[in-house]
This record gives sequence, C-alpha cells and structure tokens, in this order.
Amino acid sequence: MNQITVLFFATLRERAGTKQATLEMPDQARVADLKRRLREEYPALAPALDTALVSVNRQFAFDDDLLPAGAEAAVFPPVSGGAPPEFPTFFAITEEALDLDDLLARITLPSTGAACIFTGMVRGVTRRDQPHETLYLEYEAYQPMAEAKMRQVAEEIRARWPSVEGIAIVQRIGVLHPGTPTVLIACTAAHRDTGVFEAARYGIDRLKEIVPVWKKEVGAQGEEWVEGDYIPSPQD
Repeated sequence: MNQITVLFFATLRERAGTKQATLEMPDQARVADLKRRLREEYPALAPALDTALVSVNRQFAFDDDLLPAGAEAAVFPPVSGGAPPEFPTFFAITEEALDLDDLLARITLPSTGAACIFTGMVRGVTRRDQPHETLYLEYEAYQPMAEAKMRQVAEEIRARWPSVEGIAIVQRIGVLHPGTPTVLIACTAAHRDTGVFEAARYGIDRLKEIVPVWKKEVGAQGEEWVEGDYIPSPQD
C-alpha cells in the first residue's frame, strides 16, 4: 500500500472539514483512484470534485497520472530558474505589505531604463455585473506550488520577451481591506519599447490561470469564495 498526504484548499477545505488527510492507496493507484477514494471518505466533496484541480508533488496532475509512493497531493478549485544569473527574478507569497520601492530595487540593473508595474487592489465597491460592496477579502495560497508556478510564469515571460531584465511576482495572503494592494507583477528592461508592457500584462493574466491562490469575498451580503474557470492542460 502507498501512503498519500492530501491537502485541501479554499472551498474544498471547507467541504472536507480539514486542511490535510493521510490516505492509504494501492500501489499503482492513479489520480482518478484518489478522486474516487475522496468521494467515499468525504461525501461533501463529491459535487466539487468534477471541476476540482489536483496536483501531485506540486505539479498539476490528471486522472491517468500515477501517484508516486509518499506523494503529496493537493485538491483545490480552479484559480499562481531559467534566467541568466545577471537577470534578477523575485517571487513570493507573503502576509507583509508590498513595498514597491524595495521590490523595484530588487529587479533594477544599471542598464534598466524602463519598468512596468501592475498592482491589483481590493475594491470596496464593485459596479459591474452585480453591484455590491466588499468589507474585505481573505486570500489563501498553496504556497510551495504557488511559488513554483510563479517561477514558471517568469520563465515563460523570458522565453517570449528575451529583452526583459528583471521580474518580480508577489502575492499577498490573509485578510486584506479595500484600498490594499494584493498582487504585484513588475518587469524591467533597457527601453520601454522592448515588450515590457506586454510582459507584465502576460504575467498577471498567467498568474490568474495557474498559480494556486484563492480569495473569499466578505461583504454585507455574506461571504463567497471567488473561483476562476480556467482548467490547466498537461502543458501548464
């Protein structure tokens, strides 16, 4: 038999009623077998497992993938090297306030002449779709995998825009109130016309697709986990 550690996040954690479990699985068991076992052990998970994502040892996994001995699996809803040493890359999941000057200094070189920075913030009022007010957001991350996927995003940026010098990707977690920056993507380059704008835009869009970070929105109307609809492919 094979002992598997299973981590639950966001809505899946609430349905399971626990953050972590240890399961005995047969040798040569696959991800599909794990899902069946979870349905048996945690019936409240069943409605969510068809659309849930699974990672094994911090990489996205799919139904036919084998579960290695002693694997760490994670179950969560849809959702965050490669550079030469002279090109700095910084990524982090943190509960600390984002220090823009410090982060920019980390990715600025003597040759840097342009920086493009995107910062997402907590809205106090949402006017589109169903207008409502937000008291605060609560962010949660699967930190080891999130940092690994941030590294992947940085590598993808460099593959598409070789002129980019420095890259910073930082996500805050915890309880964040309106007006608070939640995420930062910054890219630096020698000149502004080298793709630095496009690189930063790609970074935030890609983070929203594959970096496992979730948020719960709390307002006067109640609370709700905000989930995405992107389903990763084996190439992700």
